[in-house]
Amino acid sequence: MSVKAFILVDTSPGKAREVATKIRQVAGVSVAHAVTGPHDIIAIAEAPDVTSLGELVVQKIQSVAGVNRSLTSIVAD
Repeated sequence: MSVKAFILVDTSPGKAREVATKIRQVAGVSVAHAVTGPHDIIAIAEAPDVTSLGELVVQKIQSVAGVNRSLTSIVAD
């Protein structure tokens, strides 16, 4: 069974749309949208297990230029 998560991303000022476009290209990310509110981007990602999901977030999403921080919420249902 795979693990799905919502990832809230904070970016550098003025970079949300550009960063969302780059995050959409990451394998395992199905959706990434620039949004209003306390975070700049909401993404949905899926991986085979929690370890793989962690690697996806840390190595692929957090390494995108313009990403300042992220908050991952794993889907529980």
